[in-house]
Amino acid sequence: MLKLTKKADYGLMAMKHLAEHADRGACSAKDVAEAYGIPQEALAKILQRLAKVGLIRSQHGINGGYTLTRDPRMISAFEVIKAIDGPLFITSCVTVRGECGQSDRCTIREPLRKVNESIEQVLKNIKISQMKEEPEVLHVSKQENKKPTELVTIS
Repeated sequence: MLKLTKKADYGLMAMKHLAEHADRGACSAKDVAEAYGIPQEALAKILQRLAKVGLIRSQHGINGGYTLTRDPRMISAFEVIKAIDGPLFITSCVTVRGECGQSDRCTIREPLRKVNESIEQVLKNIKISQMKEEPEVLHVSKQENKKPTELVTIS
């Protein structure tokens, strides 16, 4: 099962928070951690990694904190995940080396490489500015009156 690490989740949450609060200036690690119930020490390390790769900048002093270095419409989820977790591989054969004990008789290596590439492309197309919760849409069928299915939006 492909699953993002908790660190990647926290990094994406922090980046979204910085994007949403950009008009207020820098946000402290403490403010972000408290807003989402994230352990402050863990978040501080994640923010340091994001700063190291240039996705955010750290400002010291009274009005210090973190800000995005680029427009959130130009920062992809893939960049954030890669900065925190490193390269994304869904299987051990889709690596930089690309070798495993089954390489000479493997019949699924190329399909798995395509899956990996597709997931990577989807994550590259999701920008931080697009990361928001959408209202859940439920399909409700009215059997009694035999009316067509209605869409109900829950806020």
